[in-house]
Amino acid sequence: MSDLVPADTTEDVRTRGSGVSRQVAVLPVGSFEQHGPYLPLATDTLVACAVAREIAGAYPVHLLPPVTISCSHEHAAWPGTVSISSVTLHAVVRDIAASLRRSGVDALVVVNGHGGNYVLGNVVQESSARGERMALFPAPEDWEAARERAGVVASLLTDMHAGEIETSILLHAHPEMLRPGYETSDFVADDRRHLLTLGMSGYTDSGVIGRPSLGSAEKGKELLASLADSFGAYFSLLTSDE
Repeated sequence: MSDLVPADTTEDVRTRGSGVSRQVAVLPVGSFEQHGPYLPLATDTLVACAVAREIAGAYPVHLLPPVTISCSHEHAAWPGTVSISSVTLHAVVRDIAASLRRSGVDALVVVNGHGGNYVLGNVVQESSARGERMALFPAPEDWEAARERAGVVASLLTDMHAGEIETSILLHAHPEMLRPGYETSDFVADDRRHLLTLGMSGYTDSGVIGRPSLGSAEKGKELLASLADSFGAYFSLLTSDE
């Protein structure tokens, strides 16, 4: 459970906060949606938590438990998928940020594990415009740097869902969660211009868009290490007095 729920006590948080000029909290946001026949519904949450744990191992941040259900409406055609509205997710993140500020943690990084959570970008933009310290991580550029460092073959366009990246991270962080089948489930659909209208079912029968057969634990380890390195710029930005 420590992989998903931090084991800190209030004294741990107090001690960590006393050693930094400005406290930064890290909130993993995942989803509960289909990831084909071989990855669990909680894949995006597991990925977000793996990234957040890697960050917490390298920087003095306040690691929060994950938001496990988000905006997965494009996956509604598959059993098991559960969504909340973008308005609800927006409110949840804003409420968490406000609560943190009341307790003296005035910077929040949202670690997003689900590409369909478009509203998180709006939350961060609006909060920043109000003078609040918030960031969304990883950016596409961070994923691209991680993809190149890890030797991920598929492009970010091709590796859309349950593909090489997600399979690799779970093979490294949670190999016990994978079912057989990822080795033979590759499916490519690079032209997805009507995704918002048709949903995923307009482009894939299996729920997979990507090349999971190329996944490996070694790639997963390097992906996470690269993202932790990329986070340094975000940490410096949010803790700067300028």
